[in-house]
Amino acid sequence: MFLLPSQKTCQALFLLCTLSLAASTAAHAQHAQHTAQSSDASINFDPANPQAVFMAHSDLDYLPTNVTFDPAIPTPESVLGYPVGTWHVRHDQLLAYMEAVAAASDRVTLETTGLTHEQRRLVLLTVSTPENQRNIAQIKADHQATITAGKVPKKSAPLVMYMGYSVHGNEPSGSNAALLIAYYLAAAQGPQVDELLENAVILLDPSLNPDGLARFAQWANMHKGKHPSANSLHREHKERFPSGRTNHYWFDLNRDWLLLTHPESRARVAQFQAWRPHILTDFHEMYTDQTYFFQPGVPSRKNPLTADQNVDLTNILGEYHAQALDDEAQLYFTQERFDDFYYGKGSTYPDAHGAVGILFEQASSRGHLQDSINGQLSFAQTIKNQVTTSFSTFKGALVHKSSFLQHHAQFTRETQALQQQDEVGGYLIALSHDAKRNQAIVANLNAHNITTTLLNSDIKVNNIEFTAGNALFVTTAQPQYRLLSSLFSTRQSFPDNTFYDVSNWNIALAYNLAFTSLTKREARKVDATLVTQISDDQKSSASMNHAVASKVAYVFTWEDSSAPALLYRVLANDLQARIAGKPFSAKTQSGEVEQFAAGTIIIPAGLQRSAQWQEKLRTMADHLTVQLVGLTSGLTPQGIDLGSPSMQVATLPNVMIVGGVGTSETEVGEIWHYFDTRLMMPVAVVDQDRISSSNIADFTHIIFASGSYRSLSDSDINALKSWVRDGGVAIGTKRGAAFLAQQGLLEASVLDSDAIDNEFSNDGLHFADQDAHHAQKLVAGATYQALVDTTHPLMYGVVDQAKPNALLPMFKTNNMVLKAVDKPFISVAKYSIEPLLGGYSAQAMQDLIAQSSAIVAHPYGRGQVIGFADNVNFRGYWRGTEKLMANAVFMAKLITIR
Repeated sequence: MFLLPSQKTCQALFLLCTLSLAASTAAHAQHAQHTAQSSDASINFDPANPQAVFMAHSDLDYLPTNVTFDPAIPTPESVLGYPVGTWHVRHDQLLAYMEAVAAASDRVTLETTGLTHEQRRLVLLTVSTPENQRNIAQIKADHQATITAGKVPKKSAPLVMYMGYSVHGNEPSGSNAALLIAYYLAAAQGPQVDELLENAVILLDPSLNPDGLARFAQWANMHKGKHPSANSLHREHKERFPSGRTNHYWFDLNRDWLLLTHPESRARVAQFQAWRPHILTDFHEMYTDQTYFFQPGVPSRKNPLTADQNVDLTNILGEYHAQALDDEAQLYFTQERFDDFYYGKGSTYPDAHGAVGILFEQASSRGHLQDSINGQLSFAQTIKNQVTTSFSTFKGALVHKSSFLQHHAQFTRETQALQQQDEVGGYLIALSHDAKRNQAIVANLNAHNITTTLLNSDIKVNNIEFTAGNALFVTTAQPQYRLLSSLFSTRQSFPDNTFYDVSNWNIALAYNLAFTSLTKREARKVDATLVTQISDDQKSSASMNHAVASKVAYVFTWEDSSAPALLYRVLANDLQARIAGKPFSAKTQSGEVEQFAAGTIIIPAGLQRSAQWQEKLRTMADHLTVQLVGLTSGLTPQGIDLGSPSMQVATLPNVMIVGGVGTSETEVGEIWHYFDTRLMMPVAVVDQDRISSSNIADFTHIIFASGSYRSLSDSDINALKSWVRDGGVAIGTKRGAAFLAQQGLLEASVLDSDAIDNEFSNDGLHFADQDAHHAQKLVAGATYQALVDTTHPLMYGVVDQAKPNALLPMFKTNNMVLKAVDKPFISVAKYSIEPLLGGYSAQAMQDLIAQSSAIVAHPYGRGQVIGFADNVNFRGYWRGTEKLMANAVFMAKLITIR
């Protein structure tokens, strides 16, 4: 069975099946029963010689030897034209094979679940017996019902296993193994596979990151010789920026399960929530000199919200992985390096849902063959190991099926008990003036099946006003108690101070929305209505600005997330705009006098040159759902008039982001993603080794993301300084800001590593304390708060200007301490005296960061220099600070100091 968004024609299906069948029949005529064979071009595993390099010459070399296969099912080789592992499979080839299998087998259905940024199809194969396939909708419904009820299903109920491969595209052994697993599940004959399919529904996701997989396959294949070089210096093994690890925008999709910034993650989580599997596997690769890892991870670094039984079941499966790898004489390790804390990873997101997530990490050949401290490592061997642990997962799950079925039920009951013991009854979140940010947080919570309600009556808690229709209430009395508790956590102490990823991901702090917890007694008094999306009546119409007309000027406020996008379009369409450098009031078309904050955008009628400019403006604003306001006079009742010198001329920006070798791939990508998808604004990513040959005078802004800029010559630095003096704007984030400071552009200094080391005592340390001692000096993803100057142009639309100072949650992922020089007006934001809001930071690090600079900005000649100590676009999730980057572009010319 085979499902697609549009029906296939019979002719296409016939051709596909005919070609696949002919090729597979020929292949099986040669390999009716699988036996190990040798050839000049390949060496198969020999137990007597475990150091031999495995090179498969047939797909069957990867599979059990005691199995016969249905000749009607095409082998991967028959579709690809080569045995798996000979070349790196491209995503289009992978998809073609999965389509061929689904077309040929009544055990398999294929569903397109979404599209990547590059418009590659995301597919999910559902594999089970033909009878289960006919009843799949009922199986899914029954499975969800038993989870909700906390009941143990019937013994006959199938296990649901989600097999996910290669979320990092340059860790391709997983996706190449998926070819073989799909073939085995569709074609294998005999009691073993029959028992598996009768007792399981297997959801096979062959490529969690199609864009990255395609990028790396191209790289590896284009550098492969007829006689592969195993030398680690060979270009094949040294992938250039951007790597295939990441998706189209260079994000790490294995950090996006909770954040849902990207379509790949949204499609994947939708399937996860629809199925709620018992087991989810996540196949990765690691450094070439490593061996093989499978969970459990470091015992002390388990998320405290994860059930203890989860670890027990992980250990049980681990015994099967160990036995299977022992049989292949493969080295492995567990309970080291990797943790199970951050719920935004593929192997930990399931843990918050009563599923057992399993991380596999295979040493990478990073190409076709590479030298390692363990001998030569072939691509084929990496694939074989992933196939091996896929099978061991099936075996262990089947033997302990009843335990996994019971775990879901026990998890539900324990979750209810935990919620009842918790003093917290729910969370109130005050919504902002930015409807799109409000819509985004509700969409995220709903995507994770977290029930969200909208307040019906006003309430004041902990000196925060929560008003009806403008605040959310999330009760803890719901099945997603564990996940939502992590999303609103402000925990700062942990049994282990080492984190593989971040230690806090509070969603309200990320969106810069005031929130508070409620006791159960307080929660019971809350009057709220279920909400699936936040709408704004004023902004619900595609032609909402149709009736707006003015002979004087139009304005729109800067609070809306899409305001920078509209300003860019206004300027790109040759309309004239001004930016209010100070607040003012004005009489509007409605007859009312309205207040407008600094940063408001004015489109004066008298400056426009096109006869159709008003219609063009209204159309652009409608498209972005930004509300225009028509003014009736240039003379304002209060504040600056429309012709004031404080109305800054807005100019069309031309932005360069410095990328390439030395820069942080993900942080460059996050900035690019923000401009491209949120502001719909083109930017140029220029490799830093091309700066010397670039005419930087063509650009108005240059952004230096975190990274090393040592490749820039003295001549490049001098040219940069001259460019800024002549009116350019240089922007740096994290180590990019440090670079600007080191070059004398940013008036700030960065605390060196010795100064940080001096704050940590070495007394009484033992040799075994090294990791924990080093971890104290890191800031592994914690939320800090900064005291900001609300009157500064960089804060327009970010915080409420009605107050002279405000606190802004900022996400810190490094221990850089930035200190502005002692001058007035250049320190836009400083970390507060007690800066930590959530996550882990050693007290000594908190003390160092306290009252240091979070944002520094000042003129430099006729230009400006802006430095951010943190990544304000972190993973596309930290919506509360992302506009700082837009302001650094559009508001920079308002940064003047007398």
